[in-house]
Amino acid sequence: MTGAADVARRADRLRQLELLVTRRLDGVVAGDHQGRVRGVGSEVEDARVYVPGDDSRRIDWNATARLGDVHVRDTIADRELETWLVFDGSASLDFGTATCEKRDLALAAAAAFAFVTAGPGNRIGAVVYDGSGARIVAPRSGRDGTLALLHTLGSRDRAAEGDASLAAAIRRCRLAAPRRGLMVVVSDLLDGSDWQRELVAASVKHDVVVAEVRDPREDGLPPVGLLTLVDPETGRRVEVQTNSRKLRARFAEAAAARRAAARDAVRKAGAAHLVLSTDRDWLQDLVRFTVARRQRR
Repeated sequence: MTGAADVARRADRLRQLELLVTRRLDGVVAGDHQGRVRGVGSEVEDARVYVPGDDSRRIDWNATARLGDVHVRDTIADRELETWLVFDGSASLDFGTATCEKRDLALAAAAAFAFVTAGPGNRIGAVVYDGSGARIVAPRSGRDGTLALLHTLGSRDRAAEGDASLAAAIRRCRLAAPRRGLMVVVSDLLDGSDWQRELVAASVKHDVVVAEVRDPREDGLPPVGLLTLVDPETGRRVEVQTNSRKLRARFAEAAAARRAAARDAVRKAGAAHLVLSTDRDWLQDLVRFTVARRQRR
């Protein structure tokens, strides 16, 4: 009975996430994706000045009359979108000191990208990894396929094999996704592997978004006296005296340096960087991120 109740709770949570995402983000984040290939298609792009060799059938006579020079309209070839999620299910996500745990935030971010890219003909798959290994969830289309994938991401009873690092998961996703598409990495980036190198390789072919999940307590220690800290990945324990100003300052400096290194690594890889925190409205952060990204394009 406990297992059935847990499945029911997870299904109810996914339905709530679907409703929240579609209500709050419909018309802001959702919409047709931009095709990867220029060519004849149904999506019209901007007009530009005619150059020798252009197809005369694409002349925009209204723009030509208005601007004085001959202009043609480029079109974007319509292609189905394949989205892949690289989902961090490691123990470091089991932490949260604000409104939720990082794991809850990671699932919400994955659900948002899944629901807004689940258009007709589009497919979504995932590589999910944790401390025991990684698993590939084959891409599927439709609402049922999206819900099944998210159910797998939110479950702890998934079979896994192979290397459990973020770098290995990005590599497996890159090799499993032969078509150019969208890759969304959902992680707290607390990983010692060379994930930056794999991110660079993935960005060559795919449009890559890194959704980094954070908790404010990871950036600084409170002055609460003797504190026992536990590494959720290894189980290692250490006691620290948080009343020490020097210790708190060193901790904050190290955290800031790590954040800056991760931000620079994502930027140098050519990926987009979305930062979500357990103490902020993640939907508002997602909307601001999407609007800014569209403006840059």
